[in-house]
Formats: sequence, structure tokens, C-alpha cells
Amino acid sequence: MLRLFSTACLLFVTFSLSAVAQAEVRVLTSIKPLQLIAAAVQDGVGQPEVLLPPGASPHHYALRPSDVRSVRDADLLYWVGPDLESFLPRVLVGRVSVSVAVQNLPRMSLRHFGESQAQHKDDHADEHDHAHRPGSLDAHLWLLPANARVIADKMAADLALADPVNAARYQANAAAFAGRLEALDQRLSARLDAVKGKPYFVFHQAYDYFEAAYGLSHAGVLSVLGEVQPGAQHVAAMRKRLQQAGPTCVFSEPPFRPRLAQTLSAGLPVTLAEMDAMGAALAVDAQGYETLLENLAAELAGCLEPL
Repeated sequence: MLRLFSTACLLFVTFSLSAVAQAEVRVLTSIKPLQLIAAAVQDGVGQPEVLLPPGASPHHYALRPSDVRSVRDADLLYWVGPDLESFLPRVLVGRVSVSVAVQNLPRMSLRHFGESQAQHKDDHADEHDHAHRPGSLDAHLWLLPANARVIADKMAADLALADPVNAARYQANAAAFAGRLEALDQRLSARLDAVKGKPYFVFHQAYDYFEAAYGLSHAGVLSVLGEVQPGAQHVAAMRKRLQQAGPTCVFSEPPFRPRLAQTLSAGLPVTLAEMDAMGAALAVDAQGYETLLENLAAELAGCLEPL
């Protein structure tokens, strides 16, 4: 009898451990912003992983063997799409688990480079970011709160299927996330309303979704292809644009400030600042995505309000 009881206990423990192991869904995202959205959905159940390390460019990342293993082993994988992570499609070939390119989700609001060119026709001119071809998809889609809600809903649905035991928690987390975004939207609208129309320039055309959401618009893109140093004529043309703008802000992306920034702004009423569209330094928690947007608004308003 004791032996039968021990055997029954062993089977029960084995079954329980198996059930727990089965419920542990490994979520992998390509970039930090998607990881932050996943963290809101998985709050209290699991912790999503991210493929790209801090500071790595999703445009030019070289996968390591450990990265390939991470892609292979993840239960659910989320990436923006080939317009951003051009290194991923070849690695996804043969992957049998769920892989979601969020740019293809229904209800996503997508923008394409050149859509707002008419209103900036005179401002962009030679400063156009040659890395972004007119008409190509603007893949920085996570900076629109409405898109983050669509992504969170998809993640919650996928997680509910993969982990039915916690399905209600995932759905509740997604609903709570949507509610917090509505409140955040009101706060950001109030904060940014005061700086509408104030001129500012960017080194990377990465913020159009965020700008469109809050009625903002950069005056120009001070960008060149890759790390190629522009010629003297091109530098003079960009500097002239800054002179014509008067007191203004020029935003670069961390962790690197272009060497060109000092050259262009020397002796002018220009404030150099940063906007981090990737949230590289943020903690991965349920409020991380909201903090990403709060920081963008604070960085913009903090520089523009004194002008």
C-alpha cells in the first residue's frame, strides 16, 4: 500500500511539473519596444526576451549563433517586418512555431515615407534621409499608441492559445494596457499642445507616427547616408536652414550624437537634445511602453518649451 501511495504521489508531482512547464511560454521580440508591449501583456505570468542588444540598429544587425538559437527556441516571436529587420527573414525559414510580423496585422495604421513631403517640401530638400526611400514603409510603427494596442491584443490572443490556464490574465492585462494608453494619450496631448508649431530638426526620420498622433511636425531632417561625412556645400545648406529657423532644437538618437551636430549648431541659437525611439535604457515592466512615450514627450517639450 505504501509503495502504491508513493507511486501515486510521484506521478502526481511529475504531472504537476509537466503542466507548469507546459504553461511557460517563451516570448521573443526583435526589438525593445515590442518587448515592452509584451511585458505589459505578460505581466504577472512571464517575462519576454529581446533579440537585439541595447544600442544595436535593427537596420544593420548581424545575428550571432546564440541569436539564431533564440529564434529557433522561442514559442512566440514578434518582429516589425522586413522593412525594419531585414536580417530576420532568412533565419525564420523553416521555423514552425508562431512568428508574427506586426506590420501585417489588421487594423494597423501604417505610414510611408514621403506622405508628409508636401508640407515639408521646402524644409527637407537636400537633407532628406537617403536611407528611407520615398514611398517605402515607415517601420517605426510602435510609436503610435493605437498600433501598440493592436499589437498587445494580438499578443494576448496568441498567449491565450499557447497558455489557456492564464488566458484570462493575458486578456485582462491587454485591456488594462489599453485603458492606461487612453489616459496617457490625454496627458501627452495636453503637454505637447503648447509646443505645436515650434521648429525643430531631427537626425533620423523616426518619429513621424508620434508626431502625427500629437499634431507635431519636424522642420527638417539633418541626415546623410550612413556615416558618410557630407561635403562642404551640403553642410552649408543644412546650416542655412538652421539659421533661418532661429531658436530651435536639434534631436539625435542615443547612444551616439552625430559629429555633424556640433558643426551645424556652432554659434547658432540651437539646443542639442536627444529622443530615444527604442527605449534602450528602460526597465522591462508593465509600464515600460508608456514610459517610452512619456520620455519622448518630455524630451520634445523640455527642449521646445523655453523657445
